[in-house]
Amino acid sequence: MTANFFKPLAGLARNTSCTNLALTYQVRNVSLTAANIPMARYGGRHTVTMMPGDGIGPEMMSYVKEVYKHAGAPVDFETVTLDPSTDNYDDLYNAIASVKRNGCGIKGNIETKMNRPDIKSRNVEMRNELDLFVNRIHCKSQPGIKTRHEDIDIVVMRQNTEGEYAMLEHESVGGVVESLKIITEQSTERLCRYAFEWARANGRKKVTLVHKANIMKVTDGMFMQVAKRVSADYPELEHNNMIIDNCCMQLVSNPWQFDVMILTNLYGTIVTNLICGLIGGPGVISGANIGPRYAVFEPGTRNTGSSLVGMNKANPCAMLNASADLLDHLKLDYHAQLIRTAVDKTVNLDKIHTEDLGGQATSIDVVQNVLNHIKAATK
Repeated sequence: MTANFFKPLAGLARNTSCTNLALTYQVRNVSLTAANIPMARYGGRHTVTMMPGDGIGPEMMSYVKEVYKHAGAPVDFETVTLDPSTDNYDDLYNAIASVKRNGCGIKGNIETKMNRPDIKSRNVEMRNELDLFVNRIHCKSQPGIKTRHEDIDIVVMRQNTEGEYAMLEHESVGGVVESLKIITEQSTERLCRYAFEWARANGRKKVTLVHKANIMKVTDGMFMQVAKRVSADYPELEHNNMIIDNCCMQLVSNPWQFDVMILTNLYGTIVTNLICGLIGGPGVISGANIGPRYAVFEPGTRNTGSSLVGMNKANPCAMLNASADLLDHLKLDYHAQLIRTAVDKTVNLDKIHTEDLGGQATSIDVVQNVLNHIKAATK
């Protein structure tokens, strides 16, 4: 893939600030934010890029379309199919161009073949080319799901475009391979500032940075130092840091000590999966990939359950919640709340649970119950 196929926005200025939780960039003396850049809209309807992905993704996207239809959401989908088994990246170029044209998208997981080092991850390339620098996931306990821990409420801010996912690996001599971890002060600062701004705007009290600076003294050391410097601009927020291995232990023993967390790419995906496991698994929580211009929404973890393809057993709630997040992003607040409330009632009041939550309901049972709530609310 050509590295310069799409050029990201200009670099972050030192005095970068957050406006409406979207970073402001000074590009040729023009202020750009994700909040004031218009989404694609034709005839009063929004156009959104839909990337079904692999595994259960296509099935989940069919449910999203059905729910949008009954909720009356003024959204049309431009569907782009990606094939992760080939080194022809035309599909990826089409998907990136579509998101740039429409401003936002929704996606399922796009698997990367582990036995094909010549094929790059389309997930990673897309996040890099669209500059989706933060993966934000709100991990909140659901009262209708029985788990070991209750009342967990943690927001994970994962570095999404650098770190261990640089995909820069090589064999220096026979039998010796190296993998580069890339951390820049500029990208770290905008991630940290986004996290602190979000915490302030949403009434949070504490921001924890997770690192391994005791071993990776230069990369994670800078990550920790930048966060500390940024925290000085937010004196009302408590700030601490924690080593990643201790963090995982603390999460399973005392998760209530965490509020907002900032993590590098690899640590973020590990911790996200861990927390989602504590509150019910991958079928519940949604995630948002946010950049200065574009946004892509998906389930909170990228474990799509490929063994469930065609079995009508996968939990559709994570994808439906992602679709509600997408509507929030489009400022379609009524429709977003309509879907989110219907999913919440299905899971927590009616307790229509698929097998992953200990129930016997099928995917269609869950979706039908969500539709029933939407119909009742829109009569």
